[in-house]
Amino acid sequence: MKFFKPSILFIVCCMLFLSCSREESYENKAEDLAQEFIIVDTHVDLPYRLQSNPEDVSVRTETGDFDYERAKEGGLNAPFMSIYIPARYQESGGAKNVADSLINLVEGLTTDHPDKFAIATSPQEIERQFKEGLISLPMGMENGAGLEGDLSNIQYFYDRGIRYITLAHSKDNKISDSSYDTSDTHGGLSDFGEKVVKEMNRVGIMVDISHVSDSAFYDVMKITKAPVIASHSSARYYTEGFERNMSDSMITKLAENGGTIMINFGSNFISDSSRASSDSVRAHISRWLNENDLDRSDPEAQEYIESYHAQNYRYATVSEVADHFDHVVNLVGIDHVGIGSDYDGVGDTLPVGLKDVSTYPNLIQELLDRGYTKDDIRKICYKNIFRVWTKVAETAETLSEKTTANKQ
Repeated sequence: MKFFKPSILFIVCCMLFLSCSREESYENKAEDLAQEFIIVDTHVDLPYRLQSNPEDVSVRTETGDFDYERAKEGGLNAPFMSIYIPARYQESGGAKNVADSLINLVEGLTTDHPDKFAIATSPQEIERQFKEGLISLPMGMENGAGLEGDLSNIQYFYDRGIRYITLAHSKDNKISDSSYDTSDTHGGLSDFGEKVVKEMNRVGIMVDISHVSDSAFYDVMKITKAPVIASHSSARYYTEGFERNMSDSMITKLAENGGTIMINFGSNFISDSSRASSDSVRAHISRWLNENDLDRSDPEAQEYIESYHAQNYRYATVSEVADHFDHVVNLVGIDHVGIGSDYDGVGDTLPVGLKDVSTYPNLIQELLDRGYTKDDIRKICYKNIFRVWTKVAETAETLSEKTTANKQ
């Protein structure tokens, strides 16, 4: 009897086939999971983008990171619309009006396109709208300046649909010190800020500690009765000295509180080398503008800036973004991490492979390749943030019952 003796070439070909099949299988699985699971992204800066440059996001757009078609392709079901209030309104006034105008804009998307978008104010609404094929639009206020120093505005914005408030942004405000500001106005939270955290707990709005100083973060941890979130931050472990990201001790404290950190995709949040290249590019462009007596808005300058940035800026990768997920999971477990991309908010700094809302499957595939289970992916996509959101609502109900009982 003659036995078939496979050649080395045949064996190599089989191994390559199996490898390619496995990669294709993982890719298909990632795409399937992106469509099977609800994907919540806790920070998408679409409203401010549309206020500055109106366009129809119910169809595919040529600009920006978000539109309906790309969101559907990527499996994005519930992008938190960032109601962003620039710090300048803390000085000029009108912060509340800015917030109201952006909320009106989001509501307009749902009334203009009721077959595509719907306002969502709870996990239950998102789950129902997911089954109906709608993209849910929950809202978070980025910068508590919109409260304008009035505690009653917390209930006002809750009633308008706001479900988290980022206490500060790029400058210290009446509530909290900012990670980007060196003034150290309050040494953390202000007295008013402490009242804000307590009132947010009572009303049922998630406290968001992205953007606040380290001291303010620890002040929040001492006061809050409910879990808190970092809606769009990453791990400082990979960006030493960048206070906008969270240190290991802060992530650990956040997890002890039951909260979750939502990873920001911006390359400058992900990689020290990206941050260094950004500084270098910015310095070069500033010199070039001065030497050529040009303003950034000049067409010639815009063309040069775009070209120079593309050639010299060091973009992070999907793998490096996944490193941040790994770091949090290794530090505090799978229950305390999620997605807070900052799409439409970080400009031209998005990583290779994560350039817009159609690309969540690329991140899922990277996590699968690293051994994350289906249940792990589910938690990252929505279960973790739903748990926090639900607990915040339950805490508010408990505090309300106690207040009623005390009055009686």
